[in-house]
Amino acid sequence: MRVHVVSDVHGNSRDLAAAGDGADALVCLGDLVLFLDYADHSRGIFPDLFGVANADALVELRTARRYDEARALGRRLWAELDRTGVSREAVIEAAVRRQYADLFAAFPTPTYATYGNVDMPRLWPEYAGAGTTVLDGQRIEIGGRVFGFVGGGLTTPMKTPYEISDDEYAAKVEALGDVDVLCSHIPPDVPDLCYDTVARRFERGSAALLHAIRTTRPRYALFGHVHQPLVRRVRIDGTECVNVGHFNATGRPYVLEW
Repeated sequence: MRVHVVSDVHGNSRDLAAAGDGADALVCLGDLVLFLDYADHSRGIFPDLFGVANADALVELRTARRYDEARALGRRLWAELDRTGVSREAVIEAAVRRQYADLFAAFPTPTYATYGNVDMPRLWPEYAGAGTTVLDGQRIEIGGRVFGFVGGGLTTPMKTPYEISDDEYAAKVEALGDVDVLCSHIPPDVPDLCYDTVARRFERGSAALLHAIRTTRPRYALFGHVHQPLVRRVRIDGTECVNVGHFNATGRPYVLEW
């Protein structure tokens, strides 16, 4: 059995169309939407609306963890857009819909997917075709192994679209029970897995995922979210914990075989 796993697609529909080649199934761990590319500030919804110079400024502020100033910049830019009479919600949703149309069309059959923190779950039912199964706090058998899926991220100062409380996230993890492969968008709360060496900050990892790994001991814990982690894999007891990679940049899936 061969399963390909991707995460943090961020608009890369071209490589996504080939991500399932040679595999029995594709697993996607979320973050399909590209709002702002930290490596190329000309790509994404934000520079399309406000220009590359403002994208440069926003990335600089966020990287320096000057979140109040970053939010102030965002408020000013959105206020300028509001004065044109255009609804910001409508503008963002239209842009996300354009990206989702391309991305979901690129998914092979079968695909098993969960949400990332920048995704908009309410839109997924409109784009997920018959060959795509969306799971969040749910489990499914693939090739004789049980995969559990937990989507979204935890609350942060960034306030991305699909962030939830620690308690709500922990309830989804607990609902999975024992699984062979624990699939999530964010990593377990292990510092080496959570630190982004380019953004120079810790992303939020989940204590509930770490607890589940230590108590239920799945074969694998697979995740993404941290684009340039300090380390990409660690072993916790008998569980191989793997950041499957920043697919937007690499265009290559992680391969799981048994």
